[in-house]
Amino acid sequence: MSCIFCDILDGTRVGHIFYEDDSHIAFLDKYPIDVGHSLIIPKKHHEKITDMNPKDVGNIFAIAPKVAKAILAATGADAFSLGQNNGKAAKQIIPHVHIHIIPRYNSKGTVWTKRQISDDAELVKLAKNIRDLLT
Repeated sequence: MSCIFCDILDGTRVGHIFYEDDSHIAFLDKYPIDVGHSLIIPKKHHEKITDMNPKDVGNIFAIAPKVAKAILAATGADAFSLGQNNGKAAKQIIPHVHIHIIPRYNSKGTVWTKRQISDDAELVKLAKNIRDLLT
């Protein structure tokens, strides 16, 4: 079975990547809950967080504050939510560990389920803005 996130990692699928280190990448969600919705994934494929060793779990979560800070600055969001789902019953859609960073805006309220489709030009511009804030 093919993994969409592994395809992004190997370059066979487009991903608007704005952060990369030796073990992780962060990129914009193609179907965001709100503007700037992003994902952090490990480069090594694990379906669930319980498949990872504790050190690797800590390492992926250690990236979240830096990435979230850049997303907030790039989008002008007022706050953010973190999400991490494991298994179909938990609404994990892609079977590759990932952490959602979802910007939140006082003017919009907090919605968990409504998603929108962003166009590539919008995603390219936003990924560049976030990337620039991370360097």
